[in-house]
Amino acid sequence: MAACAGTPEPASHDGHHPASWATATGATPATPSTDAASAAAAKVNATPAPGRAPAGMVWVPGGTFWMGCENCGMPDALPVHLVAVEGYWMDRTPVTNAEFEKFVKATGYTTVAERPLDSKDYPGVPRDKLVPGSAVFFPTSAPVPLDNPLRWWRYTPGANWKQPGSGNLKSQADHPVVHVAFEDAAAYAAWAGKRLPTEAEFEFAARGGLDRHMYPWGNELTPGGKAVANTWQGRFPAKDHGEDGYLGTSPVTAFPPNGFGLYDMGGNVWQWCSDWYRPDTYAPRARAGAVTENPQGPADSFDPQEPGAAKRSLRGGSYLCTDQYCARYLVGSRGKSEVASAASNLGFRLVRAVGR
Repeated sequence: MAACAGTPEPASHDGHHPASWATATGATPATPSTDAASAAAAKVNATPAPGRAPAGMVWVPGGTFWMGCENCGMPDALPVHLVAVEGYWMDRTPVTNAEFEKFVKATGYTTVAERPLDSKDYPGVPRDKLVPGSAVFFPTSAPVPLDNPLRWWRYTPGANWKQPGSGNLKSQADHPVVHVAFEDAAAYAAWAGKRLPTEAEFEFAARGGLDRHMYPWGNELTPGGKAVANTWQGRFPAKDHGEDGYLGTSPVTAFPPNGFGLYDMGGNVWQWCSDWYRPDTYAPRARAGAVTENPQGPADSFDPQEPGAAKRSLRGGSYLCTDQYCARYLVGSRGKSEVASAASNLGFRLVRAVGR
């Protein structure tokens, strides 16, 4: 059940206080001593778009921002540090079912979740259990302790991008494609002449020009009592009340865009990034004290919770995130997933560098 083992781990609060974690790692946060100085360090470049926007893409002008998430209880999003990124084009929305279907029809591509499993990769697993599939969320019948995600995640034979939740491809053509592993997203990117964003590119874009706000849309989860993203309402994982209008995924433009005109930068589905995942990625940058320019992520992956698993970073959170569990719609927070894993709340969007 590699797909289940690598399902995006949404637990967000692990008991470590941000300050104590920074001290333990020897990291010295690069935050200036005054709010005025730190605010002045963040800026959005005035670089104009270098021509007409590619279809379905938005110009993100680049700039300098404070990367990470203070007071979130998430050690891997600390220390907050200054990062600069150059301008780039970004998909206005996550890739949809309709767009992914065009790719598959044009190329004949078969996703990881659709391929037969090799018994050599799963020693000890009976052959009759080695069937293609993906991780699917199932609500529990009653409230349960939140210490074991396998209570609500199941490796489901036959689950793949062609069966998007409760609907079908036709009825959910404008929903984000899900059940895509990292390899699938990379294959689509190569076909489209684009690439996956770095974590820094995703976070800068998600902030939409706001300096250290909690969410892509501001500092209130539901401003004016109105849902502005597809998240979980109710007791997780037993009952989502659907107060935002949706159970499961939603159309990619169902909620307002952020300040850069980008949709679903928080909530709906997790989105793959190109960076390898490590929980200590930010510490050496903060120790250096300078602005980190266009970071590409660490050279390799390491997750102490699963030391042998190769993981890439995820961003954005999903419709399963809640303040009880996950909460990674917080704009500076991070996710992770094993590269061969796919899940019913995991999709992607792409970027294109200037001149492509």
